[in-house]
Amino acid sequence: MYKIDEVDKRILMILQRGIPITSRPYLAMAEELGDVSEDEVIRRIDVLKRENIIRRMSGFFNSRKLGYVSVLCAVEVEPDKIDDVAELINKFPGITHNYLRENKYNMWFTVIAIDQETLDKIVDIIDEHPAVKRVLRFYTGHRFKIDVTFDLGVK
Repeated sequence: MYKIDEVDKRILMILQRGIPITSRPYLAMAEELGDVSEDEVIRRIDVLKRENIIRRMSGFFNSRKLGYVSVLCAVEVEPDKIDDVAELINKFPGITHNYLRENKYNMWFTVIAIDQETLDKIVDIIDEHPAVKRVLRFYTGHRFKIDVTFDLGVK
């Protein structure tokens, strides 16, 4: 198992705040760190990704301002068909989250789409799967964005 060191922690703290918007973001990170080269930042991020410490690096956008629609769905799936339904759900590029819960509604997912018609079509296809008993749709009334930064104990 890979053990992160203080430099890795400092890099992770910067990444949590957001990658600098510049032509050479890793150079900007190296300059902020002060004692690490651009190549070393890139190498360390690669290792952290391969070790699954960093699961994903991506941008976030305000989907509503861009005209997109989304919905959180709770699905009642036959327990022995969880993998089949998950495979179907995960085929859609607009699925942002898909996870299991210990409940009657044992699979939950969030989908985002360019318009309501597309969103409804995706959820309807999932709802029509033979192992799906019911899909509940939860639309956002008011959106809260919680910013989380994990304290890595950087000195």
